[in-house]
Amino acid sequence: MPQYFGKLPTNGAPWSVLANVCDLERDGRGITVDCGGPKLRVGVLAPNLVRVRLTPTGAFFPQRSWAASKEDSAWPETEFSMHQRAGSIEIATEHLRVVVESEPCRIACYDRQERPFACDSAPAMGWHTGAVAAWKAIEAGEHFYGFGERTGLLDKLSQRKTNWTSDALDYGSLTDAMYQAIPFYIALRPGLAYGVYFNTTFHSHFDLGGDEPGRLRLETQGPELDYYLIYGPTPAEVLATYTELTGKMELPPIWALGYHQCRWSYGSEAEVRELAYEFRSRRIPCDVIHLDIDYMRGYRVFTWSPKRFADPSGLIADLADQGFRTVAIVDPGVKYELDAGYAVFEEGLQKDYFVRQADGRLFHGYVWPDKAVFPDFMRAEVRAWWGSWHKQLTEMGVAGIWNDMNEPAIDDRPFGDSGNKISFPLDAPQGDLAERTTHAETHNLYGQMMVRACREAMARLRPAERSFVLTRAGFAGVQRHAAVWMGDNQSQWEHLEMSLPMLLNMGLSGVAFVGADIGGFAENATAELFTRWMQVGILYPLMRAHSALGTARHEPWVFGERVENICREYIELRYRLLPYLYSLFWRASTAGEPVLRPLLYHYPDDERTYHLHDQVMLGPALMAAPVLRPGVDCRAVYLPGGTWYDWWSGKGHTGPGWILAPASLERLPLFVRAGAAIPMAPVRQHTGDWPPTGLIWRVFPGHGTGTLYEDDGHSFAYRKHQWTLTTVRVEGTRVTFDERHGDHPRPDRDVQVELVGRGTQSFHDDGSARQLQFDP
Repeated sequence: MPQYFGKLPTNGAPWSVLANVCDLERDGRGITVDCGGPKLRVGVLAPNLVRVRLTPTGAFFPQRSWAASKEDSAWPETEFSMHQRAGSIEIATEHLRVVVESEPCRIACYDRQERPFACDSAPAMGWHTGAVAAWKAIEAGEHFYGFGERTGLLDKLSQRKTNWTSDALDYGSLTDAMYQAIPFYIALRPGLAYGVYFNTTFHSHFDLGGDEPGRLRLETQGPELDYYLIYGPTPAEVLATYTELTGKMELPPIWALGYHQCRWSYGSEAEVRELAYEFRSRRIPCDVIHLDIDYMRGYRVFTWSPKRFADPSGLIADLADQGFRTVAIVDPGVKYELDAGYAVFEEGLQKDYFVRQADGRLFHGYVWPDKAVFPDFMRAEVRAWWGSWHKQLTEMGVAGIWNDMNEPAIDDRPFGDSGNKISFPLDAPQGDLAERTTHAETHNLYGQMMVRACREAMARLRPAERSFVLTRAGFAGVQRHAAVWMGDNQSQWEHLEMSLPMLLNMGLSGVAFVGADIGGFAENATAELFTRWMQVGILYPLMRAHSALGTARHEPWVFGERVENICREYIELRYRLLPYLYSLFWRASTAGEPVLRPLLYHYPDDERTYHLHDQVMLGPALMAAPVLRPGVDCRAVYLPGGTWYDWWSGKGHTGPGWILAPASLERLPLFVRAGAAIPMAPVRQHTGDWPPTGLIWRVFPGHGTGTLYEDDGHSFAYRKHQWTLTTVRVEGTRVTFDERHGDHPRPDRDVQVELVGRGTQSFHDDGSARQLQFDP
């Protein structure tokens, strides 16, 4: 077997690499080549999607039931041509061409303009004991995005990224492995974008030219190389196919898009009631209150403290009467407590539902309830059992579940004793008997399967209403089960700034419903930092403020009247924008589009957008340039090509180019694309009376369109086509409403249309088409 002695693996052994192609087989979905024992398969799943698999043993790994990707057979057969030439085999679809070179075996890809991408370098693919890898050339001008939850700046060129879910406490800009492990990236250069989904749940990593400039390496500790290659040519088209492969998010309830308030912890019924009173008496909109770990009895999951929360159903009902939904935290660690009447532990032990070591001993570690054991969520019966315990929460009225500590986060001694972080032994058996494997393969899936159990339970226990599920840990495809927040951040300006590229890269990894703790979780925010964070927070798909035990409170009114007024104004703007936001979430659930987007998503041929992490697009129309440093009252803003209007003044600017935008403490620089039509609602204190009876369209002169998606906001009736869609076309100063279509029984209503700088017109909307002409 040929060997490569260039860059040796960490164990010092050389890589065995693919030899020459000896044999070729073609079927209706691709080709398989034999390289003297090892085999390489190139499967064609769609005109822009191929799957590449290398098995050093000649036997391909079976498809796992928990795979984030749908099986090859689930894709319609795609027409492709194959030509065998001297020294190569060529596969071509209407979008791309894949060339498998024969001596030695390696892959090169080309678009229809003959531009190369994702081409193997030398060596191409190799393996040694415990790892298999591929090496690819980094083309000139290529940049890399996605990779799931990552700190630092937007572009990850020249970095090394590990895919291993980790409790990233006290993370910073140089932290590698994080709570989420999503082995997917988008490569971009002008005129071309492609994506790679590394289909492995084992420990893996990407080296993006960090060790070897100009070369990219994908490496996994799994038994074979398996990756999907997605051609764009734009990031939007890559993402559409990636979310077709890994799944799309569920449409959330409208209340989950409102403002969430959280703290570790609001520790009693009285404290929660006081919090609710402050929001309503101060007229600050809020929809959700989160209960952290102190609502439990001694941190035992699925229990309530009889002293601090003696009447949880009464509390939650009273909150609901005031328009608040309640979200409760659930951790995976189950308190080890023999003969003490704790039914979760006793039942799980009796049914053998907890993770055991390879020698059969029960695994335990230390988390909030002290000594704890952990369910094996890889098993379907364990997920169903765990899900059934959520009834202890939903019967009290809980509408959402927050899954935390599910990387899993475990210490080797009681918390507070300076313990070491540990995980399950890598050889611990997990999964159902038919797919029994070890933790080495399932570690990255632990949080994913916990939140899957939660999502399925909420669907069973609350069948008439959509629920909200939030998770800290997850893997590729996590968007199918839950929203994600960025874990334990800090009250620092660096973390405020870093939240934007983190959320943008999550969106570019298929996870649209994301947020970071407004104000920072650890340490104390200053008044200025909290104000600027609230302005950024209205852009987060998940808008939640949070703070840690022992820190100052992070409610909008604690920093004084000026800050309270600013926070109220921006939270009200969030609520005014809910029709626009909800329409973006509909697109995320149906088309896989991110809600919060980097400028490069819409301007992939403008290289000046490639490193812009401090400007963001909220959907296709709104662009924000937040202030992310203290003491700033103006900032430079890059405007891509076209006309842009200042949200506040209505003044127009022409791009591409830079402007200096005013940014007092009261002002978030916010701009709108010409031709945009943005649906808005009147200010409300919560979404309990959704949908709004009145509607305001804010329209900006130019040429473009706007879309409003509507349903009841709460039930699953939309799955039975109970929704409506309104499209607005803007042509200069003429605004045309197409006929509303869909089956949702949307009542007639009054609508205002403001064409910025040209005046306002009103009409009674009965769903019919109409045209409005404004003065030029």
